[in-house]
Amino acid sequence: MTKVLLGTTKGVFVLSDKGGDQWNFSGPHCTNWPVNHVVGEGDNLWACGGNAFWGAAILRSTDGGEKWTFKRLSGGEIDDWLEKEPELADMFGLPEDEVLPFNGQIDALWSLKRVGGKLYCGAKPAMLFVSDDDGETWEKVNGLTDQEGAENWQPGGAGLTLHTILADPGAPEKLWVGISAAGVFATEDGGKTWERRNRKSNEDDKEVGHCVHNMARASTDGDLLYQQNHHGVWRSYDGGRSWQSINEGLPSDFGFPIAVSPIDPQTIFVLPLNGDSRGRFPPDASAAVYVSKDGGDSWTKTQNGLPTENCYFTVLRQAMATDANGGMYFGTNSGSVYMTRNDGESYEEIAQHLPTVLSVEVLND
Repeated sequence: MTKVLLGTTKGVFVLSDKGGDQWNFSGPHCTNWPVNHVVGEGDNLWACGGNAFWGAAILRSTDGGEKWTFKRLSGGEIDDWLEKEPELADMFGLPEDEVLPFNGQIDALWSLKRVGGKLYCGAKPAMLFVSDDDGETWEKVNGLTDQEGAENWQPGGAGLTLHTILADPGAPEKLWVGISAAGVFATEDGGKTWERRNRKSNEDDKEVGHCVHNMARASTDGDLLYQQNHHGVWRSYDGGRSWQSINEGLPSDFGFPIAVSPIDPQTIFVLPLNGDSRGRFPPDASAAVYVSKDGGDSWTKTQNGLPTENCYFTVLRQAMATDANGGMYFGTNSGSVYMTRNDGESYEEIAQHLPTVLSVEVLND
């Protein structure tokens, strides 16, 4: 069975494939919480989110999404209310004697990654946390934010966010993170030391724009990475030590998501938008996913089944994912979810009228 996990501004939704293009629909779960990312492993699901009002929270289900518990790592503006009127805690579902281990340090949680028995979580402002007990307790990965130059990191439009975490399952000590607008950082010793990896190429000392929007790692033995940046789409064969532009053939250099097929490391998907300051919707208001089957050397425009007229939606950075069978899914800020099973030859809308979709992940049983 395929499960599509959706993080939205109004909680978690789960779509389960019944076969024959039929989908079961479950949600909303965690309805008080804006959920930036949801990941899973079997029946264990983890979500993260929050904002300046609610604080930063990890939410967990051990039964595939039916029941959820939550743990806040930091409080928010709501705590000022509760200090004056503590009886409201029950109404909002907050415990009275809550421990907030990183109170005042973070506003929200943005990204999750499960690897090597550990659970990693990225925050706003940009920090990385790790848990060895499935999210019950957390430690800050100090090596990332203690490195020289971190005090000079600048925020992007959504703030200084650690929004992307990549890992090598065969070498769990290797991690990559994307921080907007500080760039790409990598560790090969489990987070003790980090290296900034933004250089364009071995021949060019200039850097890719630091406002990385999203990254994807090919499921190969090498270090093939792809990046959607504020200033184009890029490819790295060496784990981000050097980047080459693969933007030629795309209608713009601006977009948020990027995804790679787990079956073919040369098959990648992007959804270009018309530009930073031009509305951030598909060029000519015509939705299209661009697919490359040669690692970005060439691109094919695909839009059969997508809205090709008067389309003004946005697809956000974590709202595109692939499944183990090569299918690709994306969600929109207008509340639709689309999928393709054939590398973009055709698309179908499998959900609509949802809240703004912030993240998409796929589980295959």
